[in-house]
Amino acid sequence: MKRLVIGTLLFVFLGATLLAHPHFRKTVTAKLGTVDVTIAYQTVPSNEMHAQNAKVGAFTTPRAPKLTLSAELKAGAITLPASEYTIGVIKNSDKDWTLALYPGALARGTEPDMAKIIKLDSQFTDSHGTSEHMTIDITPGHGKQEGKAVLLLHFGTLYLAGSLS
Repeated sequence: MKRLVIGTLLFVFLGATLLAHPHFRKTVTAKLGTVDVTIAYQTVPSNEMHAQNAKVGAFTTPRAPKLTLSAELKAGAITLPASEYTIGVIKNSDKDWTLALYPGALARGTEPDMAKIIKLDSQFTDSHGTSEHMTIDITPGHGKQEGKAVLLLHFGTLYLAGSLS
């Protein structure tokens, strides 16, 4: 009887935890001309402390989301070969961030070779409200990115758009 009660309580606790705060894998795909662009990531909570504690100049990636290109893509003055990239950000200061890509996958806790980092032409703002969970998408740009496709990352109050075309 004791095992049944403990097992039931454990089941209810775990079930309530999973239902109250689900995380799932998400894939977004867009076709930019002839190039298939795919983003794969996990919906993780936006941890503002993680962003605040990031070192200036360091490449930071929340759970290493991936961007995959089916063919070469021109991103402004940058040419991105068909490949897989890790999506991340670089903290320039407390109020300035840059969206960046790292060629290939990064194992958790691995320090990237900063010489390989690809900085996208980015716009940063903290006035788009708060995203409780990380959201990554490909959207049409606005402002200086009008007429371009942009990679969008919204993490807490951090809102970054990096040009992909």
